[in-house]
Amino acid sequence: MAISVLVVEDDRNIAGLLQMYLEKEGYAVTIAYDGGEGLTKYRAIQPDLVLLDVMMPVMDGWGVCKAIRAEAQTPIIMLTAKGETDDKVSGLKVGADDYITKPFEMREVLARIEAVLRRSSGTASPSKARRISFDKLTIDMDAFELTVDGKKVDTPPKEMELLFYLASSPNRVYTRNQLLDEVWGFDYFGDSRTVDVHVKRLREKLEGVSESWSLKTVWGVGYKFEVVQ
Repeated sequence: MAISVLVVEDDRNIAGLLQMYLEKEGYAVTIAYDGGEGLTKYRAIQPDLVLLDVMMPVMDGWGVCKAIRAEAQTPIIMLTAKGETDDKVSGLKVGADDYITKPFEMREVLARIEAVLRRSSGTASPSKARRISFDKLTIDMDAFELTVDGKKVDTPPKEMELLFYLASSPNRVYTRNQLLDEVWGFDYFGDSRTVDVHVKRLREKLEGVSESWSLKTVWGVGYKFEVVQ
């Protein structure tokens, strides 16, 4: 049975984007466009997790969070355009489990959801494992840590996501456009050479570490994470 997520967000574009990405990952999503509707739908469906905007009509996110916490311990992740520390502290005080500041990347939202579900009840995510290992290489997307030959290597999130995506399907070739769509998201309108730059930086970190795997260029097509079989 799919994990159910209630998205309470008055911005219909953001709500729709969240719904599309979450359903793609296998979640069952319900949308509410104000705090009052959110609380009503929460009580009706009893979701496994709530994504809750702060600034909303009828009832703000703080009020909805307090009301839910008076009834249950359902995991709650707050969404807000504000990034001040005071707002984050306020969210945690009223019972939120995590806090994401807008604008956010959908992959960050997915990672936070998986982590909160795991912490709260051990509920398994419907998506793939977020930690994979090869000879002298571990990619841990929950901790956002890259370990190379036993040492943690500082790696920007997008490089981590690109490497994880390629390594999750060893020996499969992806075009630059496929990688832009899956790693950067459909809303990315940058140059496809962005992929080349990120692959180059990853190679600088991984060059010569192991003979059992490598980042390969498939000329005229794209890239693959090649594993010697």
